[in-house]
Amino acid sequence: MHIKLSRARRTTLAALFTAPLLALSPFAAHADALDTIAKNGTLRVAVPEDYPPFGFVGADMKPQGYDVDMAALLAKSLNVKLELVPVNSANRIPYLTTNKVDLVISSLGKTPEREKVLNFSTAYAPYFQGVFGPADIKVSGPADLTGKTVGATRGALEEIALSQMAPNATIKRFEDNNATISAFLSGQVQLIAAGNIVAAAILAKNPPRRPEAKFIIKDSPCYVGMNKSEPRLVAKVDDAIAQAKKDGTLNTMSKKWFGQPLPASL
Repeated sequence: MHIKLSRARRTTLAALFTAPLLALSPFAAHADALDTIAKNGTLRVAVPEDYPPFGFVGADMKPQGYDVDMAALLAKSLNVKLELVPVNSANRIPYLTTNKVDLVISSLGKTPEREKVLNFSTAYAPYFQGVFGPADIKVSGPADLTGKTVGATRGALEEIALSQMAPNATIKRFEDNNATISAFLSGQVQLIAAGNIVAAAILAKNPPRRPEAKFIIKDSPCYVGMNKSEPRLVAKVDDAIAQAKKDGTLNTMSKKWFGQPLPASL
């Protein structure tokens, strides 16, 4: 039996069937993050509060650090106010994916697993394991460590890698970073294998034997994390980072917080 429907009835039924399909479609309309930030006049950024020199609470009880400065730089480039949201390593990505923040700037490394749920900016901060030592010790690669004593924290990535890279080096292993730092400061070892944040912690003590980077063991820079499907926001962040590299702002920040110039490879 053929049932004839009115035009209005056909239109209503089509809308009922089409709406759920549109909602499930990956191309369904969603609020553009860049427009939302501009409309709200505020950039909400997840930053660390207990991971110096990237982010920590200063003596004045205000957040400070490389990541905090980076957040301020991006807010200025977007011409909006900055709202800092303290996070830790466990909740920083959930805060972003549940839209509690617009960006994650929290010494965030890029991994294949994270790339499934996030978009990443270009690198904005150095994060690497390397060999550090005073200026008067000439070392530019693993081969130059022959006959040198190097302090390293037992089981750390840099200790394992250096054991393979420089079999002729004398590696003195310590149980934690503080012991490794103390060995370097006291002259028990000539050089130290560590992350650049450990080197920055040594520089903060302003010792006579100030460490400078000799060579990089493993490079794992930091990126700004953003939600997927936000190409305009990614482009805007990348433009701001490129400009900060070009005008020397990032180099100044690196010297301020890490005690070293921005690596040429960044």
